[in-house]
Amino acid sequence: MNIIKSFILAACIGVSSFSYAKAKIEIKTVTPQTEYAASMLKDIDWKYNVKICIAQDAKGLAAEGFTITRKGKNVTIIGNDAPGAIYGVNKLLEIYRTEGNLEGIANITEVPEMKLRGACVGLQKTVYLPGHRVYEYPYTPENFPWFYDKQLWIKYLDMLAASNMNTVYLWNGHPFASLVKLKDYPFATEVDDATMEKNQEMFTFLTQEASRRGIQVIQMFYNIILSKPFADHYGLKTQDRNRPITPLISDYTRKSIAAFIQKYPNVGFLVCLGEAMSGIDNDIEWMTKTIIPGIKDGLAASGRTDIPPIILRSHDTDGPKVLEASLPLYPNIYTMSKYTGESLTTYEPGGPWAETHRQLSSAAPIHISNVHILANLEPWRWSSPAFTSKVVQAMHKIHGANGLHLYPQANYWDWPYTADKIGDNGRQLQIDRDRMWYEVWGRYAWKAKRGEDKTFWAKKLADFYGTDEASALDILEAYDESGEIAPKLIRRFGITEGNRQTLLLGMKMSELVNPYKYTIYPGFYESCGPQGEKLIEYVEKEWNKEAHIGEMPLDIVNECEIHGDKAVKAIERSASKVTKNRDEYLRLANDMRCYKAFADAFKYKVLAAQQVLNYKWSKDINYLHKAVPLLEKSNSYWDELVNLTKDTYYYANSMQTSQRRIPVGGDNGNFKTWEEMKAVYDEELANLKSNIAALENPQSGSNGTKNPVARNASVKLISPYKTVRIEKGAQLFENRPELIDSVAAELTEMNALVLNRDTTRIKGATVEFSCDKPVQMLVGFFIDDQNKFASPPKLETDATGNEYGQAEAVISNAISMNDMPMVNIHSYHFKAGHHVINLPKGIIMVAGFTDTDLKIRDAGLNGGGNEVDWLFMK
Repeated sequence: MNIIKSFILAACIGVSSFSYAKAKIEIKTVTPQTEYAASMLKDIDWKYNVKICIAQDAKGLAAEGFTITRKGKNVTIIGNDAPGAIYGVNKLLEIYRTEGNLEGIANITEVPEMKLRGACVGLQKTVYLPGHRVYEYPYTPENFPWFYDKQLWIKYLDMLAASNMNTVYLWNGHPFASLVKLKDYPFATEVDDATMEKNQEMFTFLTQEASRRGIQVIQMFYNIILSKPFADHYGLKTQDRNRPITPLISDYTRKSIAAFIQKYPNVGFLVCLGEAMSGIDNDIEWMTKTIIPGIKDGLAASGRTDIPPIILRSHDTDGPKVLEASLPLYPNIYTMSKYTGESLTTYEPGGPWAETHRQLSSAAPIHISNVHILANLEPWRWSSPAFTSKVVQAMHKIHGANGLHLYPQANYWDWPYTADKIGDNGRQLQIDRDRMWYEVWGRYAWKAKRGEDKTFWAKKLADFYGTDEASALDILEAYDESGEIAPKLIRRFGITEGNRQTLLLGMKMSELVNPYKYTIYPGFYESCGPQGEKLIEYVEKEWNKEAHIGEMPLDIVNECEIHGDKAVKAIERSASKVTKNRDEYLRLANDMRCYKAFADAFKYKVLAAQQVLNYKWSKDINYLHKAVPLLEKSNSYWDELVNLTKDTYYYANSMQTSQRRIPVGGDNGNFKTWEEMKAVYDEELANLKSNIAALENPQSGSNGTKNPVARNASVKLISPYKTVRIEKGAQLFENRPELIDSVAAELTEMNALVLNRDTTRIKGATVEFSCDKPVQMLVGFFIDDQNKFASPPKLETDATGNEYGQAEAVISNAISMNDMPMVNIHSYHFKAGHHVINLPKGIIMVAGFTDTDLKIRDAGLNGGGNEVDWLFMK
């Protein structure tokens, strides 16, 4: 180390120097980054002389590392490269602010553990734009006025630089039509000429300011998405997950990528092979025959011979297979995968998702762990250093990651604002409220293992809130205690970690007692936490007297209740000592009370669900009577949560579309507040009481109500399919021996389409029809995980999976056929007009068209039918 230090000092040859009024600073190696590093010290009033330089020969030195030495009042920072000088200054400031002086410095050398450390900004919105679909948001002043705010960008980039971040990702479905013009497709742009010029100027400004801080800009895009003007010109949809790749679509995208590379040579790419494309063969073809050639075209047209890295996101694809096919064509590919899906759930990840991480990290020079969306954390404040440190250690040890990609802590879809109500309809900036979120992740991405590390954070919190160190430690304890609640509850009770569920709006009783009905996301429970049991499994084992394994649901709700109590007590102990930023402190304290009320409400709902599941196994109605006061207590805590949030938050979830399904659908921006959910939870309690009364006195109840039988709607079927009535013995596929054995009563009058099974499996089925009034097309998915069967919609990977209201099964276990899996019926809703629908590739059936509103239920043709979620329905 001393040899290396001596070499670096000898190589620190002066080129120019600067000085500032309050601090004497010399820049011996002038670059934009060293000038920026010096500017970070200009307002520090100390009696030290600081010299900043860069090692001339960086051979053998780790990128972005630095060495700091001190002799008396003279301090020298030597960056292994230009960004290293910035991180050296960050370390110097950390020491000074923690210790009050630099006297403890003798020789410090550091290098980052995570090679890429970055955060993302979504050019997205909470709702869809008129005429557009998910992710389709052109860059315009009307859509994103903040994008053109240079001072906001500078503030954000300064925050990232101070947190040792070196990348910033911009997420958008199809950014090209807002940033470049194409000679061959001049009509494809989505903005006018003046806006295009403004966008290009802003993008150039952003890349230059980011570079000055040692930060690279990386543009993310989904596939296959077309610009709306291009799609309209050729009579195409902007997105169609089930359409084939065509030469026209490929040529447009390839030329868009090439033009972008030419226009913005310092911007990298993050490639998402989804969510508007399906099938690994399509993914490989698109990556190798469109994206990589487009990048190469752009490099060649620019006269470049380098091979800049591109980042392959493994979401909605088989990342290892795509990487294997792509590396021979383009050898510099980094990879990215979600840490624990779209929520923060654990520091003990495993399962199949961990294996994907390991496969990618073993093949790529840099593998990035993506802390994605945080669907279980929004909207309340979350910044637990203790939890985060262990997460980053797991990224290294379990996943093999050496890069971090970080989403905003909450409100990704509403950047740059939080959901907090501030003053008279005011909005709070995320970078003001959640600065600690970025600091926490930046600190542990640089170095994960730092021991207890409480002194560092106590000093930061004491400075911000103007408290003594003891009170700052209380605030830190509140962060760490509350930080366990949402991760524990989602991993033990959730239906999914994804956007489909907003945890902090609670869960319905039916989702707790019959979670499989709501399609638990495959791999979620295995990958997103320690081994354990769902509530439905726990109760079944109790009745069967089987041994339990791992994390228990009742233990988790009890632990979360304790976490909530400790968080509130800790934050309240510091209340009298806060002398600065008191308004923000009060908002933080309110969030701690929200976490406590939520944990209490959730606990008693789980206890009520346990009793209902006991009824399922015993048919002893006394268990239902035990559930009632528990559910009443849960709802009383929910009332408390309503009072804590109604004047402090605009909403819980920032994605306010039909993609959100749990606890209820978010269609048209509804059910995004705790007050709206109160009506839902009050109704399920009332329904439980009513159904208990009906069980005790059948004559007074309505359990005998028949489900409506679907009527065939009047449609003009343009596709040349024959039809057949759905009944025992009916043949749904051409020239195939499989026949219907039994069918749900609702479907017995429907006329199904007779499809070719091989065609559906190899090419997919297309249905073209017209109708004079709204209708539903009833589509049957065979419940089997073999690739030959079409997969039902998964909103975790298919953002348009509820475009027609088809996400959930309307009748589960609705049709049985000999030698075939059970069929679930999904309802696709269409307005009057002409329609062409590409169904997902794989064996699938169409049960016909109806205008009857069907009741959601499980027909039980699989021999089941013992579920008890009906107790919470009218």
